Amino acid sequence: MFGIDDAITSVANLASTVVERIYPDATTIEKAKLDRIAAEISNEFNLVLGQLEINKIEAASSSIFIAGARPAAMWVGVITLFYIGIGGSLLNWLALCFNLPPFPVILNSASTDILMGLLGLGGLRTFDKLKGIDTKSITRG
Repeated sequence: MFGIDDAITSVANLASTVVERIYPDATTIEKAKLDRIAAEISNEFNLVLGQLEINKIEAASSSIFIAGARPAAMWVGVITLFYIGIGGSLLNWLALCFNLPPFPVILNSASTDILMGLLGLGGLRTFDKLKGIDTKSITRG
């Protein structure tokens, strides 16, 4: 039968549920946050692993346009950095000496972006050297 004890228990359970929804437990909220952060980290890690696999496939390609893309980007960055740091000044000095128009100026922000990319590639190359991976030549697949 439905007695006063059951009614009190039902009201207490209802009140408990309402209070938990209005004022949830802090540890439950923190655990949910940690679970969400762990899922995000796992997703990022899986993306990085996928990109590493793509990089391996690209590096093993027999096409110089695919396997040579990173070295080409590296050389463009080195030439740009040289032009901004030393070459542009020397060329403009020579242009001034021979009454020629000045050479164009490359934006520092563009070169900084290229430089940051190069530093990342240099870090990967160091990692390859530490692991003993031969990357001196492009292997034909």
